[in-house]
Formats: sequence, C-alpha cells, structure tokens
Amino acid sequence: MLKYKFVLTAFAFALALTAVGLTTPAVAQIGPPGGTIYAHDMAYKTVATPTDLPNHGKFDAIYVLGGDLAPVSEAAPGDRGYNGGRWEVRIVTFTGASPMQYTNAEDIMAAESRGDIEIGDVVKRFVCPLVRN
Repeated sequence: MLKYKFVLTAFAFALALTAVGLTTPAVAQIGPPGGTIYAHDMAYKTVATPTDLPNHGKFDAIYVLGGDLAPVSEAAPGDRGYNGGRWEVRIVTFTGASPMQYTNAEDIMAAESRGDIEIGDVVKRFVCPLVRN
C-alpha cells in the first residue's frame, strides 16, 4: 500500500509539473524547474516546488491551456487577496475555438461564457512563487 501511495504521489507531482507547463526540458535544468505564467497581461516566471496541498485554506486558480501555451493565473503579487502563491490547477479544454494564448483570467472567463472553452475541476493544489519577468 505504501509503494502504491508513493507511485501515485510521484505521478500526481509529474502531472502537476506538466499541467503548469513545466515539461521535461525544464525539469532537466539545474535547480528547480520553472516556467512562465501569465497574469493581468504580464508574463511572470515561476519556480515549481514539490508540494501537494490539501483542500483547505485559500487558493488562486491557474488555468492550464495545454500544448505549448503558457498557463494563466487569476492573481499575481500585489493583488488584493493574492494568496501568496497557493494555487489550484484547472485544466482548460478548447471546445468552440482553436487553442490560443490567453494572458489574463478575465478573457478566460469570457471565453467560457461564450462556450469557446470549458474549465475543469481542480486537479492539483500546490505552492510556487510568481516573479515578474
């Protein structure tokens, strides 16, 4: 049972890294893996941390667009109510439009309202900082 939990945890961590756009080349670099996340039409750098948080407390959403598209955050440092890099990952599925790079959460919500995308349930909760490029 312990071995199963370890394999499941390792798989969930790998899935989360992929979900926030931190793919194999990033993992292979020296130091923690990192990538780009957009918030409020600005690009931020991030450093992934191997965390798996339980479902309690406050989180901000990261919308994962898939493919080579960078994820988008609903919040960033300096925002009122920013939760310090505590994230809930939500997968975006393009249903009525071709995949495209969004750079703010408001456009993602508008696309969902139009039926261009669907936003999935939370697949992962973790901590990582956002640093302005």
